[in-house]
Amino acid sequence: MELIETASTPGDSGTETAIPEAAFDSFKMPIRPSQFLQSSVSPGYSIKHSLLGHSGSVTGLKFSSCGENLVSSSADMLLMLWDLSATRCIQSLAGHENGINDVAWSAAGLIASCSDDKTVRLWDARSKLCVKVLEGHGGYTFSCCFNPQSNLLASTSFDETVRLWDVRTGKTLEIVHAHQDPITSVDFHREGNIFVTSSFDGLVRLWDSSTGHAMKTLVDVDNIPVGHVKFSPNGRYILSSTLNNTLRLWNYNKSKCLRIYRGHMNQLYCSNSNFSITGGIWIVSGSEDNTLCIWNLQTRELVQKISTEGDHVLCTHCHPTANVIASGALQNSYAIKIWKSSEN
Repeated sequence: MELIETASTPGDSGTETAIPEAAFDSFKMPIRPSQFLQSSVSPGYSIKHSLLGHSGSVTGLKFSSCGENLVSSSADMLLMLWDLSATRCIQSLAGHENGINDVAWSAAGLIASCSDDKTVRLWDARSKLCVKVLEGHGGYTFSCCFNPQSNLLASTSFDETVRLWDVRTGKTLEIVHAHQDPITSVDFHREGNIFVTSSFDGLVRLWDSSTGHAMKTLVDVDNIPVGHVKFSPNGRYILSSTLNNTLRLWNYNKSKCLRIYRGHMNQLYCSNSNFSITGGIWIVSGSEDNTLCIWNLQTRELVQKISTEGDHVLCTHCHPTANVIASGALQNSYAIKIWKSSEN
């Protein structure tokens, strides 16, 4: 099997070149590509549990690296730690003075949260205590991400900067003046040497983690605000979410859009999107029409569009080892729903 790269144009056409099958080895696919290229094969996700406890919009979700726990952030100013096997809240973490916009969980067991109070807080997942408060941003802090080595944290802000923090000392290492509008998300490459940002200015930009220097800029012809951006698990591609109901998969080395995914609604909020690789290889995103949408990464087919029982899904995260997705609601009961696939 070969993936056909297609340059991005409004008509979805372009010059085609082939990526050899070996290019996808790093996805650690449990099945051969030919098995999931069949049309209309659905992963069969359905709701298994609803976790209740937040009193405001659920803005961020992250599974722990072992997959046994989940952390959620909310506009109610709280983080909540959840035991997934018992489907109960272990602890609420309070300290922020305004709503929390995002949460990250490092491989070393630290949790980071960023808030409209302009701070980033670091929490010890074992002691459930705040161990550092990182101050310096001049606007709302909107997203955060640890590097894979867990010694560096990136945070973005409405002050149009990215700050790189030394996790051990809590000191700012670099201030990157990254965009000309608020920065909506940040993600590290699997090697930690590059990070990527997105912004309301319509740009996706790649940066050198050690120097903070710009390496590349990706921009769609329409320059639509970008609400979220994420590296693929193998580090070769970037998935961007734009506020015109569109997801794009980029080969960032060639500055080329390979895939465009449609069928969801996303015009109002910076909803995130994810790769799910524990069964088939799927793209996952919430939708503003109260559904959860799942696409086949290769074929671009929308293989499942599931009712969320009236919840507007603002955030999702995919379990590291199981065919499980967590979603967080903007309204109604502010529920976190746990979805399980029928895939073996």
